[in-house]
This record gives sequence, structure tokens and C-alpha cells, in this order.
Amino acid sequence: MLSRLMSGSVRNLEREFMCTVRLLDDTEYTCSIQRDAKGQYLFDLICHHLNLLEKDYFGIRYVDPDKQRHWLEFTKSISKQMKSQPPFTMCLRVKFYPPDPAALKEEITRYLVFLQIKRDLYHGRLLCKTSDAAMLAAYILQAEIGDYDPGKHPEGYSSKFQFFPKHSEKLERRIAEIHKTELIGQTPETAELKFLQKAQMLETYGVDPHPCKDVSGNPAFLAFTPFGFVVLQGNKRVHFLKWDEVTKLKFEGKTFHIYANQKEDKKIILTYFAPTPEACKHLWKCGVENQAFYKLEKSSQVRTVSSSNLFFKGSRFRYSGRVAKEVMEQSAKIKREPPEIHRAGLVPSRSCPSITHGPRLSSVPRTRRRAVHISIMEGLESLRDSAHSTPVRSVSHSESFIPRSRSQVTDSGDRTAVISDETYSPSDSVLPTPVAEHSLELAVSRQINGAPCSIEEEKESEAGTAGGEAALSEMEQVNKFVLSVLRLLLVTIGLLFVLLLLLIILTESDLDIAFLRDIRQTPEFEQFHYEYFCPLRRWFACKLRWVGGLLINK
Repeated sequence: MLSRLMSGSVRNLEREFMCTVRLLDDTEYTCSIQRDAKGQYLFDLICHHLNLLEKDYFGIRYVDPDKQRHWLEFTKSISKQMKSQPPFTMCLRVKFYPPDPAALKEEITRYLVFLQIKRDLYHGRLLCKTSDAAMLAAYILQAEIGDYDPGKHPEGYSSKFQFFPKHSEKLERRIAEIHKTELIGQTPETAELKFLQKAQMLETYGVDPHPCKDVSGNPAFLAFTPFGFVVLQGNKRVHFLKWDEVTKLKFEGKTFHIYANQKEDKKIILTYFAPTPEACKHLWKCGVENQAFYKLEKSSQVRTVSSSNLFFKGSRFRYSGRVAKEVMEQSAKIKREPPEIHRAGLVPSRSCPSITHGPRLSSVPRTRRRAVHISIMEGLESLRDSAHSTPVRSVSHSESFIPRSRSQVTDSGDRTAVISDETYSPSDSVLPTPVAEHSLELAVSRQINGAPCSIEEEKESEAGTAGGEAALSEMEQVNKFVLSVLRLLLVTIGLLFVLLLLLIILTESDLDIAFLRDIRQTPEFEQFHYEYFCPLRRWFACKLRWVGGLLINK
């Protein structure tokens, strides 16, 4: 009896595995789940643990043994998606940034989005000008330590917090000044809300950068935001395409293509190269999901998307979940007492240990900090002309459910938005794809002219270089078409061969199988056998004897 109980418990353990999910406040949630459990089950457990109802904005991210990041697919088994052995470790992150965080129904949702954007600011994914950076950091201080108290907060107290990858003492003093004078009396809820409203106005809000290279080999970062597709290169946002303009996303190997229709029926194709085929596929899947979430009116409009136009080739993927408009409509129906929020306060962070605690980090020696102004947050202060870049346009309120304040930020025509005086370079440790160090290094002094990718205009080409790229693209399309035709021909020949084998089995074999016997007894098959197959068999036998005779005589 005891041995039976022990063997049963061992079998139960074999059917289960442990899973640890790191939450946005760097606490951990550990649970035991069945081996055949799907991603949705784990996600629902976490949302129940957090008392979270507006959960469609979030996702679970994991890293495979090749250091490639993935989003956990909720419709598939967890164990089949993982390439490593249990126990598994994953992270809860914001997957779809709310177009207007202030419009979120519940405070718990706003708090989690606040934690995500605070991480983005620390890791260099969210850039802004110095005045905005000081205000954002002051909001974080107010939310985490409350009102300024001379007894608790000595001179230089703001230097104990690391809000950005690096910053100057001048910025620290400005942060402390705002915190002391302008934010007195604000509750953590109010400070977090103001923080979200400020962050939502920035050009790099919602950016999850994917490192790539353009056709010239220059490093670039591709990202999908609530407002559209963006390309960041050097210190500029060189491309911005609204979701309504993006018509198709494709990838093949390491090559990623974005097809778009702009005003006056102007069609363009942007081409980039990812570090690995796996990174390119992850980039494509992220684009497909973001386009479906932000662009479509209803989830019933979601269709399965193929990565290639070629026959019998390419990946197929379908976004599963509600779209943004449905999420907002569902949130409006929430009626419950606001859940209690346990804020992290001054708990050290695992991924960014000094974001709420610890000494300030800087690559500039302390004796030189006063002379050197680190302006990584400088940006959006001017717009520079670029003849090669896609026009940067704002999103109008009539074309999207994005707030009007965000859509009126810029209207730059043929200009390129400068997001920073230094190269956009988020921490490699938080990038969604593996990056070789040499592949993405750019000297600060290097000036990028804003021509990152091949733009193949179908109506006309304004320069000889563009014409050469278009000709190259046409040759690639011809080669792909030839390969697809050959593939189709091989498949057709294979099907004919299989049919021939089936015909021989029906006519020549003595297999007494029910379905074969039924086919042989039909009048149509008997007519085919005696009128066509038997004469054809005699003809082939005659020709084979004739050829054999010729070979023997020689």
C-alpha cells in the first residue's frame, strides 16, 4: 500500500514542474503546474495573484538557451515552447503599451505600467529632453519616498537613486529642486499618474527595441509602439509609419521587410537584417501581434498571417487575444472596489539594483562631472532635414483612438526627429534579441544622415542609387518566383508518383483490404482497368522487350 502511494506521488511529480515568474516589482511568484498546461493557465494564475483584471496589456517573457527572448504563447503548451529543462524562470512585462495610460480603469493596472516605464527609463529605452527627464525622476521620487523632509533627506539625496543609465550632477540638483518645491502634497497615486501622462508624450514611449542593420550595414533599432512602426538610428527617429499605413510584414531568414502605403498612393518597402533567423522571426511575430492589437476594430477580424508569399514555405502565425478597442470597452464595464496595492517602496531591484536604492552609477569620473554634461536624455529639441528618410507624421485623433494630446506632438513633414544628442543604445541585457558587441557600436562623434534602409518606390525612383536597389529587388523577386515554381513542380511530381503507386497497388497487388476491394468492384474502375490500364501495360511491356532485345544484340 505504501509503495503504491509512493509510486503514485512520483508519477504526479513527473507530470508537474516548477515555474517562477518575476513580477514588475521584482518579487517572484512560484507555482507548480501540470506538464501539459498551456500558457493561458499560468498567466491567469499570475493575474489572480496580482488581482489584475485589465490583463490584456501584459505578457510573459522568457529567454531560451541561445539568449533569444520570446513571448509565451497562451494557446500552446508551456513545456513545448521551452527549449530548456524545468524549473522555468520567466518575467511578467507590459507587452502592449496603453495608448493613453491615464485612461486605464484601475489603479493597479496604472501602477504596473508605471513600474514598466520606470524600467524603460532606467535601461535607456525611453529617452527625453533634460527638462522632461528631471520631471519624470521627480515624480518617481514623490511616488516612492513622499514629500521632501529635511530630516530624512539630506543634501544630495537624489543622487542615491539611479533613474537613468547615466546623468549629470546638474540634472540631479534639478530633480531635487522639483521634488522639494513643485510636488508637495501629491500622493503616490497622483505622482504615478502624472508620470504616465508625461511619459506617454515622449517619442520613444512604448519602444521595445529590436537591434538590426540596414542594407548599408549601419546599426538600427526597430520597434512597434501604440502609434505605429518606428526605426531609430544614431540619435534620430528616421522612420515612422502609422499602423494604418503598414500593409504587410514579412521575413525570410534574417531579412525583414515592412510594406507600407503612404499618401498619394506612395508605396515603400523597408528592408532590415536581424542578427539571427530566430531574432528575425521574433521581430516578425511581435509586429504581427502589435498591428493586430492596435489596428483592428474587433478580434474577429484577426487572420492567420504567413511570413512569405512562396508556395509551401514560411511560418504561419495568428494573434490570439482581444484588440485594444475591445480591451478599453471591457475595462469600462469593471465595477468593483479598487484592490489594495502593495507598493515596492525602497525594495532593491534585481534587474536594476539602484533604481530605488544604492549609489549612483556613471561612466564619467566624479571630478569631471561638472565639466561634462551627459545629455543622453536630450532630444526632441530640434528637427533636422533628411532627404532620405520617411516623413515623420503625427497620428490624428480621427484615425485612431490615441489621445489628441499625443497626436499633436509633431507635424514635421519631411523632417527627422532627433531623440537624443547621443546614439540610441539601450542596455544589451534588456534587448529582445541577442546582440554581438561589435555589431551595434557607434561612436558618439559619428553623424548619421538618416538613410538607414532601402526604400523602393514603385511609382518612380528619384536617384540612380534607388534605381539600382529597385533593380536588385526585382532580381530577388524573379529568383524567388523561379524557386517557388520549381518547388511547386517537385510537389506535383511527388503527388503523381504517389498516385501511380496507389494505382499499381489497386491493379496488380492481391491485397484483400476492404477499401481496396470496394474500389476494385466499382464499374468505373473495371472499365478503366480493361479499356485503358491493360492496353497501356501491354504497350509498356512490348517497349521494354524491344529495348532489352537491342541491348542483348549489342
